[in-house]
Amino acid sequence: MADASLPARTEESSVRLGGYRQELKRTLGPFQVFAISFAFISVAVGIFATYDDVLRNAGPVGIWLWIIAAVGQLLVALVVAQFAARIALSGSSYQWASRLANPKVGWGFGWLTFCYLAIAVVAVDNALASQAFMPLAGMQPDEDTARLITLIVLLIQAVLAIASTRLVSMINTSAVGLELTLVVAVTVALVVAVVITGNGSAANLTSRGVTENAPGYFTVGGGLMLAMLMGLGTLVGFDAAANLAEEAKDPYRSVPRAIVGSVAAAGVLGLVFVIALTVAIDDVPRISASESPVAAIMRDQLGPVMERTLLVAITFAFFGAGMVVMAACSRLVFAMSRDGRFPAHRLMRRVDPRTRTPVPATILIFLLGVVLMVALPGDALLELITASTILPALIYASTIVLYLTVRGRLDRRKRAFDLGRFEPPVAIAALVWSAVALFVLVTPEDAMVPVLIVAGLLLAGGLFFLALLVFDRQALETEPGDTSIFEH
Repeated sequence: MADASLPARTEESSVRLGGYRQELKRTLGPFQVFAISFAFISVAVGIFATYDDVLRNAGPVGIWLWIIAAVGQLLVALVVAQFAARIALSGSSYQWASRLANPKVGWGFGWLTFCYLAIAVVAVDNALASQAFMPLAGMQPDEDTARLITLIVLLIQAVLAIASTRLVSMINTSAVGLELTLVVAVTVALVVAVVITGNGSAANLTSRGVTENAPGYFTVGGGLMLAMLMGLGTLVGFDAAANLAEEAKDPYRSVPRAIVGSVAAAGVLGLVFVIALTVAIDDVPRISASESPVAAIMRDQLGPVMERTLLVAITFAFFGAGMVVMAACSRLVFAMSRDGRFPAHRLMRRVDPRTRTPVPATILIFLLGVVLMVALPGDALLELITASTILPALIYASTIVLYLTVRGRLDRRKRAFDLGRFEPPVAIAALVWSAVALFVLVTPEDAMVPVLIVAGLLLAGGLFFLALLVFDRQALETEPGDTSIFEH
């Protein structure tokens, strides 16, 4: 097994110590690495897509649960960053578990992450089409049109991801910069508009709105608890930077900082944004009934021009987020394939010598998106996307358990990100929070089908795992980085 505790002398040594050749091109600086994790989170996109559920299930007061989710996810990010500061390889949790537990456990982490990312690409791009681009273009809601647009977006993202990691980074960094600028500008503009016009009220911050007389509001799975889903559904994917660690400069510092910094920035920015939105509501029942409350609030307070500006920025942010998810998923496929642990691994491990990108793995993600768009009916697709929100919580909880199990064997890296003596309490608190998050996600009445879908994905993974044991046991018993048996 490659010793993950040895200090790195050069950026490439993190890959050599892992037992691999440096095939991917290092082009990502610190802000670009941060932008990858922040774009996956995409706080404006997450709030745009889930704010209506908060208003309808918990009322405006439900926004305050964002704080709990942000603090809990920050604890998780701190634990994930401890792994990223020690093992800087594509594949993130798959690599960490394979090297610190055993390859079989690592395969399980890889399968769960692959399922989540492959579904997330479709979820993000379909939301781009239906919730942002079609309203921006003045198109009437239509599922078939949204699916066609989704396929076009997937194709464009795949072409860009294959062409150049630097190009992906440039587009993504621009999207993040626009999102940050717009969210700050909109927040300030909404506050100024409320002060000047008097339309809106600070009393909204403590109002239950349309849920005032709703039964079971405070029960398990009730309206108030459902408001937690805005934070849980938005503040995920911060470990995306770890999946591109082999393309990051100074990865032992830049990747962990990106993981933690993206959650902290998104948590603060998101809280300020939802407070401004909530105060700016002048008619709570009408806004709660809107299909897009954020756009409706913008239109009421700032006019149709600002509403369209928001939709442009949201569309761009969706596009950047989808491209990051596709890139992260292709790197995971590449990482598992070079260890012989993914179907058609000899093909999926190939990197184009000119672009230095994993072309077959990227094409695979695109084709899976096409299959989901074409084959699944609307209700089934929605249930699959809903089920995918459970997967990151399950992955993060498993990662924390892994960390608590192996932390005694982990050495420190000079100049790398390190929590020091705060590691144990942070990890334990993160584990408690992860249990709470999973409870919140699986207890609502309408969570039964998504839970069954997750169980089905786990069963499918188990069947493939058994097939590997029967037909290619060596792939699950060889230490990661020992790729000699797969060369011919």
